[in-house]
Parts: sequence; C-alpha cells; structure tokens
Amino acid sequence: MDRRQFLVGSLTVGAGAAIAPRLAAAEIRSTPHTGDAKMAFQQPPLPYAQDALTPFLTAEQVSFHYGKHHAAYFKKLNGLLEGKPEAALPLAELVVKSAGAVFNNAAQGLNHSFYWDCLAPQGGGEPKGELAAAIQQQFGGLKDFQKVFSDAAAGLFGSGWTWLAADKAGKLEIMSLGNADTPLKYAKTPVLTIDVWEHAYYIDYRNERPRYIEAFWTKVNWEFAAKCFAAARK
Repeated sequence: MDRRQFLVGSLTVGAGAAIAPRLAAAEIRSTPHTGDAKMAFQQPPLPYAQDALTPFLTAEQVSFHYGKHHAAYFKKLNGLLEGKPEAALPLAELVVKSAGAVFNNAAQGLNHSFYWDCLAPQGGGEPKGELAAAIQQQFGGLKDFQKVFSDAAAGLFGSGWTWLAADKAGKLEIMSLGNADTPLKYAKTPVLTIDVWEHAYYIDYRNERPRYIEAFWTKVNWEFAAKCFAAARK
C-alpha cells in the first residue's frame, strides 16, 4: 500500500463510533523515527521531488514550506506529548480530540500532509467520475466551483485553509477555516485543500495570494480528491 492509498483508506481508525467515519481521507498514523522513542509522530515524506511542482511552486518555496514550517509542527507536537498517553493516538484522532497548542500543531501537521497529496507534478485538468458529477450537480460545473473556491481562499482573512469537504451523503461544502482548523472538527471529510498561510506562497508570489490560488489549479491532484470523496461516503 502506497502513501496515497494509506491516506484515503483509514476509514475506521479507532476514534470511537461517533467520529471514525469522518477520519477517512486525512488519516496519517505517523511512525516513530528509528532509534528515537521520543518521536511519536513523524512527518511523512513528500510524495515527489521538491522541484516537481514548478512552475507553480519552486524548489525553494517547497523546501522552506515542507522542510521548515511543516517539520516544525511535528517537532513541537512531539515535544508537547512526550511521555503522555496521547502520543499513542492516531494523528487524526488526536486532532479531533485535542485543543490549544496540541491541536494547533497536530492539525497543522495533518493539514500540511494532506495538502501535499492534493498536488501532483502532472496534476491539473478536470475531475472525473462521481466527484465530477457531484461538482456539476452542486456547483454548476468545474469553472463555477473553482471560482467559488478561489474567491473563498482569496477572501479568507489572515492565515488558514480553504477546504472542499464532504459528508457521508456526498454533499460537498467549501469551508474557509482560520489558522489550523479542519473539517474533521465539524464531522466532515476533507476532499481537497489549499494552504493560504503566507508561508505557503510568499517566496514565489510575495503578497499576491490570488495569483498563487490561480496557479494552484494547474497542479491539483484530482485522482486523490476523487478517492477522498469516495472514502467520505463509505
């Protein structure tokens, strides 16, 4: 099983009957670093080379975002949970159950891992199958959906994430959430996300968030999003 299959296949992680069905698309149970029992949660590797998303994101941008910011959330989380029973929880379960600094770092670790899988070097194009049909039915088509999603991402004040999420009935919703917030907190399954914290784009786009959002569509991994949508309805 590869990393992407694992992300969308963990539907029944032990978070309890009330929340387990909502953990599917974003579950990552990080494993300890070899020889380091203190590292309960490990940052997953990028699913592609750091320069693979050019011209959307340069290697320098990805290096800072993944290697500095994303890595720091896992480092801080492990420090916060060292020696505590919560360190044994699956990461998505920890996100749902936690608050404060633990939530902020756990959610940001998970959100970023999900974000990297929402992108692909050969991404872009259009969704297919049931996800395409749902977008057509609920938004009027891909272009209409992209406009609503892009406007929501551009209009989110400060830092945060814009998500496409789904409930178990397959109803899609665009959610613009501040800081580390995630659809998992609202019993929804993430399908697609864009990171609109400035650290996600400032090296390549400076303060031009709308230009970053426009370029995002050229690398969207619709295959991954379709798997997440399918998992949400199981």
